[in-house]
Amino acid sequence: MKVLVIIGHQQQGSFNHAIAQTVVEELRAAGHEVVYHDLYAERFDPILPAHEIPNDAEIDPVVRRHCDEVLAADGYVIVHPNWWGMPPAILKGWVDRVIRQGTMYRFEPDGVVPYLKGKRALVITTSNTPREDELRVFGDPLENLWKTCIFGFVGVENFQRRNFESIILSTVEQRQGWLQEVRRLVRERFPAG
Repeated sequence: MKVLVIIGHQQQGSFNHAIAQTVVEELRAAGHEVVYHDLYAERFDPILPAHEIPNDAEIDPVVRRHCDEVLAADGYVIVHPNWWGMPPAILKGWVDRVIRQGTMYRFEPDGVVPYLKGKRALVITTSNTPREDELRVFGDPLENLWKTCIFGFVGVENFQRRNFESIILSTVEQRQGWLQEVRRLVRERFPAG
């Protein structure tokens, strides 16, 4: 299985990076091919220029490579912090530029035709807000965004998201336990072939 792993966190050594590294290790240990992108380290340009919007537009070669990798992958793992109920701007810009009309889906008179059916996704997020407060005040906007608005729209129905919180109040022992949970989630979503 080929799995695309994307991290959107600007600080090397962050818990998000520990999650992403654990994901990569577990996928490789299961014999999967991993394509990994650290959007900040690669300085991915999140700005969608007007000339890239048409589906038949010439697009940046880096964006084209990302599109090709999404299409070629059997599954996806996205790792990022929750910033105001959204992913960081660099990751939102990656979605804007890569999950393109005409490449990942198209519109027909009867509705949307998704191109990523049969694939699977795991989204792992972190936040500082305790879960009960998050749900009471905001609901769960990231769950809807990734499950319905992005992956569901392009045909990925085999979806799971896990949020770890409160990062700012967590202990080393909690984080170690969470990384073990990440290993389990990856094994369940992407079993060895």
